[in-house]
Amino acid sequence: MLTAVLMLADARFPAGGHAHSGGLEPAAPLLRDAGALRAFLAGRLATAGLTAAGLAAAACGAMPAAGEDRRPGRTTTPWPTICGTLDAEADARTPSPAQRDTSRRQGRTLLRAGRAAWPSPYLDELARTPGGPHHPIVLGAVAAAAGCTPREAALAAAYLSVSGPASAAVRLLSLDPIAVNAELARLGPRIEETAGAAVRDDLPCPSAPGLDLLAEAHARSEMTLFVS
Repeated sequence: MLTAVLMLADARFPAGGHAHSGGLEPAAPLLRDAGALRAFLAGRLATAGLTAAGLAAAACGAMPAAGEDRRPGRTTTPWPTICGTLDAEADARTPSPAQRDTSRRQGRTLLRAGRAAWPSPYLDELARTPGGPHHPIVLGAVAAAAGCTPREAALAAAYLSVSGPASAAVRLLSLDPIAVNAELARLGPRIEETAGAAVRDDLPCPSAPGLDLLAEAHARSEMTLFVS
């Protein structure tokens, strides 16, 4: 459902994304112009963005088939098991404790909004995840509840992985918002390619040690504008 995709990718959807910079705040001293921002966003999309898109697509694709088929000889993996498996996969791809905490925090916020907008017993079950579910998993599950396809869920995840930091750049770096949005537009084909790869391939696992280090440095900073 296209409307749901637009809502999930909209910064005004109450998912808490406005409070997070995606690693841009601690990297701000290194990003002095639109060109440096472009490189940061492209790197983030190719790593954290691809991982998030893969997890979102997997959660979206699994949720409609969750539960047990009571007919003899026909069963599917129970949704709680899928939730636990995807949660472990997300943990394995998030070595930074600060990033894990951020992902779960954003996941809890998105889940509250998603359950209100598109009620589903599967979302209720997902809310029972210890510590709260990771954000990409929630995004995929909420997208499924809203009638989206796995590729649409991946597209929203890939877009959010760069749109949030781009918005933070306007506030942190005093960059021209028109120039920043032009950089986002130039990333459009890569965002589409990332979503396609996330659906086509097995769960991706590109590493981003730089983002991990930035997240840990941010978590130890005393004066910050963003939560992460």
